[in-house]
Amino acid sequence: MKILVVEDDDQMGALIERGLQAEGYDTTRVSNGIDALIAISGDGFSLAAIDVMLPQMSGFEICRRIRESGSTMPVLLLTARDTVDDRVFGLDSGADDYLTKPFAFAELSARVRALMRRRSMGAPLTLEIGNLVLDSRDLRVTVAGRAVSMSPKEVALLRLLCSRAGTTVDRTTILEEIWNGTSHIDPNIVDQYISYLRRKIDTEAAGVRIVTVRGAGYAVELAE
Repeated sequence: MKILVVEDDDQMGALIERGLQAEGYDTTRVSNGIDALIAISGDGFSLAAIDVMLPQMSGFEICRRIRESGSTMPVLLLTARDTVDDRVFGLDSGADDYLTKPFAFAELSARVRALMRRRSMGAPLTLEIGNLVLDSRDLRVTVAGRAVSMSPKEVALLRLLCSRAGTTVDRTTILEEIWNGTSHIDPNIVDQYISYLRRKIDTEAAGVRIVTVRGAGYAVELAE
């Protein structure tokens, strides 16, 4: 499997590369956004690990451009910026996960394995419930035939809830499945993303609603 490492700090980049190569990954390292986009356009990478603080083009912008190109390649952002707003912005840019510096390489390795595993799970490409259709391949959601703009993270959360429609999905499960764990991220991010989904999905048109099961979690149900 090929991994692209985008890191302008030579020492940090070399450490990440050596660690990934020791685990059997084929790596390519670049130090800026332009080189990263060129590399991605011409090579079949399985994953990209991208530093946020880069010269000329931030990791957020690289990630946004990757998604605009139609690529669903997993993206792991690496950064010292660890506020909730920064994490939300990164995830809304299309990142699949967010790892704050400093980190132990073992944690980076675990995140990479989790993202690879999630991509190869082979979930159904299309889910339909009520008048809502979710296409996992194209990260596209439609309600009664009308496209609804969503970030990759919003699509992933909606897919999780829809795949278990009629049952309650607890907060811990959501954090584990969508954000790869509970120790590195503020649990309130789940509430934020549920709020985003509710604002974007017209319950009457969709024929479904996202309900809060007090003290338990969230569920997608057919609207009455």
